[in-house]
Amino acid sequence: MSRSLGSTELKRLHRDWRRQAPGRVALLLDSVATPYNVGSILRTAAAMRVDDVWMTGQTSEETHASVQKTALGSQRFLTFHRVPEPEAAVRAAQTAGYRVVAIELADGAVPIHAADLAGSVCLAVGHEDRGVSAAVLGACDATAFIPQLGLIGSLNVAVAASIALYEARRQGWPPTP
Repeated sequence: MSRSLGSTELKRLHRDWRRQAPGRVALLLDSVATPYNVGSILRTAAAMRVDDVWMTGQTSEETHASVQKTALGSQRFLTFHRVPEPEAAVRAAQTAGYRVVAIELADGAVPIHAADLAGSVCLAVGHEDRGVSAAVLGACDATAFIPQLGLIGSLNVAVAASIALYEARRQGWPPTP
């Protein structure tokens, strides 16, 4: 019979998975304007051990009260870079050694499970309604989309970022027997 893990068991489980997570993962938030979405993304980013977060355009600041309410203090585990111009944010991530992959429903995008997200990768997500800007799309190294099976055509940006972060980490894990 299964039971929930205790505090010590959870720490051990997470430590074991951290050891199996090679590569660096970063995020680029391109005009993610809604503070609650930013906070949710940051909380997931800390849980998935994101190394760097580039914030550009109209992205809500990590110090905004609503971001803080949703992030629940996870900002302290992240390194932030504020770059006002979106294209410059992509270049900054690339200069830091990341391949930048936009997560967007766009021409030429590959399904996220088929995208190469190994090594050092920075995932770019965009505005809640407009998506990733043309400037970011044009500067990225690749574009991937999250296949959807239902009648809804898009996901909430925080949910999409979570799925993309999980997939980037999953690709680095060793196969299970």
